Amino acid sequence: MAVKIVTDSLSDITSDLAGELGITVVPLYVRFGETVYKDRVEITTEEFYRRLVSEAALPSTTQPTPNDFLEVYNALAKETDEILVIVVSSKLSGTYQSAAQAKEMVEGKCRIEIVDSLSVAMAMGLIVISVAKAVKDGANLDKAAELARNAVPRSHLFAYFDTLKYLAKGGRIGKASGLLGSLLSVKPILTVKDGEMAPLTRVRSLNAGLDYLYNLAAGFSNIEGLAVEHATTPDDADKLVERLGEIYPKERIYRSVISPVVGTHAGPNALALTILEAEKK
Repeated sequence: MAVKIVTDSLSDITSDLAGELGITVVPLYVRFGETVYKDRVEITTEEFYRRLVSEAALPSTTQPTPNDFLEVYNALAKETDEILVIVVSSKLSGTYQSAAQAKEMVEGKCRIEIVDSLSVAMAMGLIVISVAKAVKDGANLDKAAELARNAVPRSHLFAYFDTLKYLAKGGRIGKASGLLGSLLSVKPILTVKDGEMAPLTRVRSLNAGLDYLYNLAAGFSNIEGLAVEHATTPDDADKLVERLGEIYPKERIYRSVISPVVGTHAGPNALALTILEAEKK
């Protein structure tokens, strides 16, 4: 029986891709006022960003419950006895703890391995995709878990933010807090370092941000996977993909939209480039 792959909705893997690769996605939650929605299940990204910009009170987010993971484990355990779970950085969310607690509650002999991606968005998604492809080619749980853990330090996220307001209010600003006092006209570019957000540089405009992201990608000599995602600006993502086509096959660049839970902290107009370096032979 093949290994089953589980991730959370912060991987930003599209539903089509999840279906194609047999990946089960456990949603996080986003709350507007008294109403709680499952990320991308009960609220679309379009509806979420419309409300994020138009409503006075910012939404809040919460991790999946152990029971959310337990339901998935129990369902998959009917089809396999090996499950690999790859989740968002434990320094950004309690999702890892929920996944681990659920593992202790599973009855039966299903073996479950949980990997902390130490990342978020398609930086995690590219790891999940790479491992899911290996499983399709016959990798067992030990091999798949090893591949996932080896991929963690090779996966990189670079995100252009139009503002740090949302990240600061959500308490996820990490090592980037020093940028808060900077001029409002400056646009920060952040990365994920040791599992949390960290500053990379500041640019004066979106165009300068696109140049910077392109140059970052061009600096990698051996790329296994590449993804571009946006919050509310698909045209900006298109521009970046077009340029990246000069250094990487355009048809192989994954496209996605930043999930509502990540968008709560990233805000509108955010743009992310994620790169999975190829393993050195």
